[in-house]
Amino acid sequence: MPRLRTVVAVTGAALLVRRALRRRIEASPLWPMPALDPPTSGQPRSRALRLLVASHRTVAEGVVQLRLEGRGLPSWEPGAHLDVALPSGLVRQYSLCGDPADTSSYTIAARLVADGRGGSREVHERLVPGMELEVRGPRNRFPLVGAESYVFVAGGIGITPILSMVRAVPDGVPWRLLYCGRTRGSMPFLAEFAGDDRVTVVAEDEDGRPDLDALTVPAGAAVYCCGPEGLTAAMEKRFPAVRTERFAPSGEVGGDHAFELELRRSGRTLTVPADSTVLAAVRTELPDTPYSCAQGFCGTCRQRVLEGEVEHRDELLTDTERADSMIICVSRARSGRLVLDL
Repeated sequence: MPRLRTVVAVTGAALLVRRALRRRIEASPLWPMPALDPPTSGQPRSRALRLLVASHRTVAEGVVQLRLEGRGLPSWEPGAHLDVALPSGLVRQYSLCGDPADTSSYTIAARLVADGRGGSREVHERLVPGMELEVRGPRNRFPLVGAESYVFVAGGIGITPILSMVRAVPDGVPWRLLYCGRTRGSMPFLAEFAGDDRVTVVAEDEDGRPDLDALTVPAGAAVYCCGPEGLTAAMEKRFPAVRTERFAPSGEVGGDHAFELELRRSGRTLTVPADSTVLAAVRTELPDTPYSCAQGFCGTCRQRVLEGEVEHRDELLTDTERADSMIICVSRARSGRLVLDL
């Protein structure tokens, strides 16, 4: 009988722990998790992961860093990002800036954009340790290639993908980093580069804007830039072979010509005006077509292309994925007609 009582007591204690954990999860503002709409075209998405927000801390003025924990997480390489489903249902992308060898957690950072569309404010104000998030990825459209040497340029929160790249440069391979920001206090991870003579820090309130004309690139070097549009556009003008990652689309959403759009499965043919988007045209006929960021970053509105040539303007799809898919919130037809599997 004593042994039986012990087993019953242990079992009861385990049930209490499980119930307490369940109550903690259900008390979270994220419970139940908002389901991402399935792709209307049937285009498969990467497997969703449910991760625990293990830490949420400020690492610079207006910048928070999150550590998201899980088990046996997919591996990633420098330059990769996660698609994060926020409590509101918005989907936003954040570069991974932790240790690629760590399969138990992912680390991301986000800057608060006061006049943005709400995603960054949600990350700063609604996410707290103990909450669960649904993420997809990692995905990488900004990979670190092999090279004789490297030149990195980062602007503000653009340091996040560059940070993992710098750490991954093989021993003995030379590299330099130009790290720019409004103030030193607003530049995350700045302390990590203290005393490193390969790093040049330019804080605009102290030094003015960076002089890109003074930046020299050795023959055989790979050049990487991540930051606001002004910086990336200036780098592309100065160094045409630069590899860039942006925070916003590089051009206007509208195109310079209207085109015909056929929705094959729906049996409908539409006209996409020159000053509008494929997404807007589709939603006039199919209002339940899913979307989120409307800027070509999150992939929620990705659709399969059956016919026609696409002018890709997104910052998400790989070259392989672009062979038969498009992000309809920003991308358009190169010619007069597109056919979608909708």
